[in-house]
Amino acid sequence: MTIDFSPFFKKYEDIVMTADTVFDRVKKQYPEYVSCEVGCADCCHALFDLTLIEALYISHQFNRKFQEADREKLIEKANRSDRELYKIKKKAYKDFEAGKSEDDILMEMAETRSRCPLLNDTDSCDLYEYRPLTCRFYGIPTAIAGTGHTCGKSGFVTGEQYPTVNLDILFRKLYELSAEFVTAINSKYVKMSDILVPVSMAMLTEYDEVYLGLAEEKDEKKEEKK
Repeated sequence: MTIDFSPFFKKYEDIVMTADTVFDRVKKQYPEYVSCEVGCADCCHALFDLTLIEALYISHQFNRKFQEADREKLIEKANRSDRELYKIKKKAYKDFEAGKSEDDILMEMAETRSRCPLLNDTDSCDLYEYRPLTCRFYGIPTAIAGTGHTCGKSGFVTGEQYPTVNLDILFRKLYELSAEFVTAINSKYVKMSDILVPVSMAMLTEYDEVYLGLAEEKDEKKEEKK
């Protein structure tokens, strides 16, 4: 079975277009506050995860754009990044088990910096055209679960009133699109749309029929006996 991702990628790209339009509108309204420019890679060190549809899209564009030596170098960077993120999340889990408040843990993780594997030596994104939605909103005011966030390098002042992107609404759309995809392909992993992964894992994962719950993993020993 060949999975046709294109209808879902088209819907995802429509969301991306809306996101870019919103960013441009705020930038035009507050040009002196939005400090995003070529060479600024502050957002490329933030910790965040991708929904399923974003991970599929990043994986597709990464595998399409990079081949052989270039791809291997990026895979190596993704492996290093993934190991680092595992340690960060493991520490957060241990802190939670030890009784540390969830708010304090989230605040600490928000302040943790980890270099994105797609950030190259010139501080440019190797997959900029296809970057995730979180990257596209960095630099203008956003809100998650009622808490506002602004880029530390921007001119926006915490506590002041500005047009603010409600990321909860955005993520809900991404979850819904992910769930629509899982239902459409009739995956046995019905909760797969709830999974969140970092950019590094999206680069490393092979989203084939086995991973997506459409085929059983081959038993190599059985195959050898045939």
